[in-house]
Amino acid sequence: MIVRELDQQKLEGFVTRILDDLGAAMIAPLVRIGDELGFYAALAESGPVTPQELARRTGTVERLVREWLSAHAAAGYLDYDATTKRFAMNPEQAMVFGNPESPVYMLGSFEVCQAVMLDQPKVSKAFRNGGAAGYHERCSCLFSGMSRFFGVSYKAHLVQEWLPALDGVIEKLNNGARVADIGCGHGISTILMTKAFERSRFFGVDNHEDSIACARDAAKRDGVAARTEFDVATAKNFVGGNFDLICCFDALHDLGDPVGAAGRILEALAPDGTFMAVEPRAGDRLEDNINPVGRLYYAGSTMICTPVSLAQEVGLALGGQAGPARLEAVLREAGFGRVRIAAETPFNIVLEARR
Repeated sequence: MIVRELDQQKLEGFVTRILDDLGAAMIAPLVRIGDELGFYAALAESGPVTPQELARRTGTVERLVREWLSAHAAAGYLDYDATTKRFAMNPEQAMVFGNPESPVYMLGSFEVCQAVMLDQPKVSKAFRNGGAAGYHERCSCLFSGMSRFFGVSYKAHLVQEWLPALDGVIEKLNNGARVADIGCGHGISTILMTKAFERSRFFGVDNHEDSIACARDAAKRDGVAARTEFDVATAKNFVGGNFDLICCFDALHDLGDPVGAAGRILEALAPDGTFMAVEPRAGDRLEDNINPVGRLYYAGSTMICTPVSLAQEVGLALGGQAGPARLEAVLREAGFGRVRIAAETPFNIVLEARR
C-alpha cells in the first residue's frame, strides 16, 4: 500500500472548509427561528436595531435575541456597527432574507434543510432496508419548505420566460386552454398560471392529501378557486384528457415510474398539446455537476428524491441530477417524438415534449 505524504497546507485548507460548513449547518436552525419569529421582517422594516429594540418589536427575550444577532453578524448574514452597537440588514441581505418577492429569497431553502434533518433517521434506515423513504412518512415542513423554495423560481421565470419559450403555448393560454399541473404540491405553480391567464382553466394533481388541501385553500385566498380544480391522484391515474398543456414542476424525477407517468401524460394531451417538464439543472455526467448547485442538489437527491422514488412502484430512482439526456430518454421511451430544452436558469432546465 502506497501512502502519500501528508500535505499540511491541504489539510489546513480542508479543515477550514469543514469549519465553514459546520458554521453554516449550525446557523441553519437560527435562520428558521428568525423566519418563525418574524425577525427578518422586523429588520427589513426597522433599519439598524439594538438587541433590546428587536426583542421589543417581536415580543421575544432580549438575551437570546442578542446571541441570534451576534451569530448572524459573525456569519455575514447581518451587518454590525461596533460604534452604535446596532445590527442591520443591508440591501443584499434583505433580498435573501427580507423580501418574499425577491428572485433570491432563501428562507424556504432553510425550511427544507430543517425537514431533511428531522427525517434523517428515516433515510438512514432506508439505506439498509431497500432504500425507500416515501413522502407519506415525511415531516410536514418538507412540503411547505419545498413550496417556498421552488416558488421563488416559479415567480421569477414561469410566466415571464418558461411558458413563452414553448412553441405556440402562450397563444393557447390567452385564448383559453385546459392545463394540468401534475405533482402540484401546494399549488403555487398552478395559481401563478391561473392568475396570468384568465381565459384558461387549470387542474392540479398531487398524491399528497395535505398538500392538495393547502392548494385549495391558497386558491381561495388568491381568488382563483373558480378556475382551478385540485384533486388527489397520482401521475399515472389522474383523470381527464384533451389538455392543451400539461406541466410537471420539479417532480418527474421523484416518480417511481416516470416512463409510465409520461405515457399517461401523452395520452391525456390534446393532439397538438405540449408537455412541459421543469427539472433541476444538471449535466449528464457527475463531473459536470461538481459545483455549488450540484452539491446542493445531490444532497437533496440523497435525502428526498431518490428514497421517495424507491418507495413507489418500479422505483426507477432518476435522482435530482438525472441530466437532460436521461430525462429525454424517459420521455422518448414514453412515446414522445419531439423533445428539446426550451429554457434554462442556474437552477432549472425546462423540457418541451410533443408527439
